[in-house]
Amino acid sequence: MPHTSLLYHDLMRSIAALWIALFLLAQTPGEVIKPKEKIVLFNGKNLDGWYTWLQEHKYQDPQHVFSVQDGMIKVSGEEWGGLTTRSAYSDYHLTLEWKWGGPNHGKREGRARDSGILVHGVGEDGAHAGTWLQSIESQIIEGGTGDFIMVEGRELPAMTANVRELNHQFYWDEKGTPQTRERGRFNWFGRDPNWKDQLGYRGPQDVEKPTGEWNRQDVIADRDTLTNIVNGVVVNKGYRVYPTTGKIQIQSEGAEIYYRRIELTPVDRTQQNSR
Repeated sequence: MPHTSLLYHDLMRSIAALWIALFLLAQTPGEVIKPKEKIVLFNGKNLDGWYTWLQEHKYQDPQHVFSVQDGMIKVSGEEWGGLTTRSAYSDYHLTLEWKWGGPNHGKREGRARDSGILVHGVGEDGAHAGTWLQSIESQIIEGGTGDFIMVEGRELPAMTANVRELNHQFYWDEKGTPQTRERGRFNWFGRDPNWKDQLGYRGPQDVEKPTGEWNRQDVIADRDTLTNIVNGVVVNKGYRVYPTTGKIQIQSEGAEIYYRRIELTPVDRTQQNSR
């Protein structure tokens, strides 16, 4: 019996060591990649180059919250979490194509469809509320697509933007007053001040397409600036961004959403200067 007990404890130590190794592997992005040519992050076949982190199941995904179907990434939204790149990136032009699916799940039932693209993700997985990386979010939500949100973790991210203030909220305005935030959000310029958190919400200036149609969202990370572009319209800009490098994470936040194109290209500073 003593011998059997010793073997059991050795086995348990080995299993614990394996879990720690897997945890550290997912945590470690290695060198920061600055694209010199196009990098395809989603190959249309599988989730190679990505890993999942879910609020309840951590690195496991038994409900297939993230899956590949017909050349698309399907995010069911049934459990809160993220699909995260294994590598960290800097100075890039990120392009994604996405569309909404069915109604929401859980506490988001009946509310606006909600997701997001987290960039400059750093630190431990689940650093924010046990769910997401410390990062800056390029928001995807009905009526608010293009907002910037500071997603705090062990530290506080930061961004400055030129804004106008209305009802204690900040809306991006190229000619506005500089405002620096470490928490909260910068609304995109046309977000409806009377926005309601309800399913299918549409504002009078929304550039997001109707449910079921494909949208293109671009996030340009150029040194310490971030620019949100939705369907070809520059909707938000920030500067003096901290941090300026990190992983990219796609949220699962109650809404069914599909992605078909996710790629990085080098920053075209000639084009940037002309905007």
